[in-house]
Amino acid sequence: MVVAVDGTSGSGKSSTCRGVATRLGLRYLDTGAMFRAMTWWMLEHGVEVHDADAVAARCDEPVIESGTDPAAPTITVDGVDVAAAIRTDAVTGSVSPVSTVPAVRARLLRLQREIIAADVEPAGIVVEGRDIGSVVVPDAPVKLYLTADASARASRRAAEQGAADLAATERLLLSRDAIDSGRATAPLVMADGAVHLDTTGHTLDEVIELVVGMVDRVGT
Repeated sequence: MVVAVDGTSGSGKSSTCRGVATRLGLRYLDTGAMFRAMTWWMLEHGVEVHDADAVAARCDEPVIESGTDPAAPTITVDGVDVAAAIRTDAVTGSVSPVSTVPAVRARLLRLQREIIAADVEPAGIVVEGRDIGSVVVPDAPVKLYLTADASARASRRAAEQGAADLAATERLLLSRDAIDSGRATAPLVMADGAVHLDTTGHTLDEVIELVVGMVDRVGT
């Protein structure tokens, strides 16, 4: 079982995916954390993140490993725990240009598919990102596209990060949407066959319940 969950920033993907994976006893993979880890490494090594050629030239160097326990997901780079470091403003402000580099996407696509196909228990996995159903696992039996209106997303993100300026947070989210949707390689789109789920009017528990129900129906 592969549950592919795509969607916009702040739409509740991470909380939903971890909740679903926990409820169903599946593994969990946050592909966004992998792009953030790559970005962190570039910044640490002085690579100009707006220079696509420079990023491409070095993107095969970092060793990125993602733990898939939904209760305690991990992310390391060259053996260093970067779970906190990849959430800094510096990484957040640089992840978009790094994630648009085709060589970066190709490198991480290989890693993501290796994790998804790994011969481990549990075999099933919930994967979140922006191109999971469209590129990474287009044949996933369950594909979802999560969205929420911009103000709701800004409120959620501000609450998570302790930000006070909702308008600035909303502008940042909309800017990220534009970059993700407009990039040439693996843009953010709703995959063929995906179910569109607007989370604006739902609690987290309600969204998890809806997704679990979809997975159960496919499984039976």
